Amino acid sequence: MKNIISLNRINNKYLKQESPFLRIFSTKIFIAFFFFGYVGFSQVSIQTDTTKIRIGEQIQYEIVVDETDDVIFSKLQLDSLKKVEVVQSFKIDSLKNRLIKKYAITSFDSGRWVLPRQKVLIKNKSFLTDSVIIDVATVPVDTIKQPMYPIKTIKNEPYTFKDYQKYFWGLLLLLLIIGLILYFVLRKKPTPEEIIAKIPPFDLAKQRLKELDDKKLLKQNKVKRYYVELTDIVRSFIEREMNIPALESTTDELLETIVDFNDSSSSLTIPKETLKKLQRLLKEADLVKFAKSKPLLNEIELHRNDAETIIDNLHPEPDHTLEEETDKEEQDGK
Repeated sequence: MKNIISLNRINNKYLKQESPFLRIFSTKIFIAFFFFGYVGFSQVSIQTDTTKIRIGEQIQYEIVVDETDDVIFSKLQLDSLKKVEVVQSFKIDSLKNRLIKKYAITSFDSGRWVLPRQKVLIKNKSFLTDSVIIDVATVPVDTIKQPMYPIKTIKNEPYTFKDYQKYFWGLLLLLLIIGLILYFVLRKKPTPEEIIAKIPPFDLAKQRLKELDDKKLLKQNKVKRYYVELTDIVRSFIEREMNIPALESTTDELLETIVDFNDSSSSLTIPKETLKKLQRLLKEADLVKFAKSKPLLNEIELHRNDAETIIDNLHPEPDHTLEEETDKEEQDGK
């Protein structure tokens, strides 16, 4: 009302020099212009809790709109020198018929900074707020009451596990790789004797007989070597299968031991024909090795067949009767 009265006084003073018609018309125009301008600008306003702060302190800056429908707040415009910063932008609050957009702003540079007018769209019409002047003061230091101390040297912080954590997993992986390499390089490889010891005597003897045939020693006229390997296969099988020192025994000692073992054991019954074939093979082999005897080709083939027959007969067959009885008991139990 005070603004309207002041405007009327100015207008009346000016209109004294004009005609009555112009005086009445101009007065109405000024009143209408002022009234609508006042109403338009009163729809948006700003509020602050203070405009004077010290460096680092915060100001609560609010944009208030007396409308709730179709209101769009534009991005907050800061000072042209970028000395004022937004600490936090809050959500829009609604209070009765108002919308309030709040900001927390601060500055870390002393001086006087101007926040420009902020733009708000209401029902696609643009409205501007007033600008705000912010005074930022420094914090005074009283050097008389507050004594000055010498500058302290930089102290090194103690190392923690986090300082080495980025290297820990890499070092652990490297040690693991080195350990695996050393394991595969330095681990003890099984000797040929250890590999042979894991093969069953019967399977090993059959395998060695096949390898002996593949060597074709007879076509190379190596009869002595042929008999040495053939008897070694038979003697090694007997030693492992029957636990008899066949490799270190002479022919007579080995035959005597097998006969005694056969007579004293109730579970082992070696046919006499098998014992005769073993005696014939070992005696003929001794003649070839020590007397330089040269048997005929058909005799050599006979000795080769005798060796395989001896191995087959000395190898105990699995007791299928016991397995059948066990299966029958399991079925009766079910």
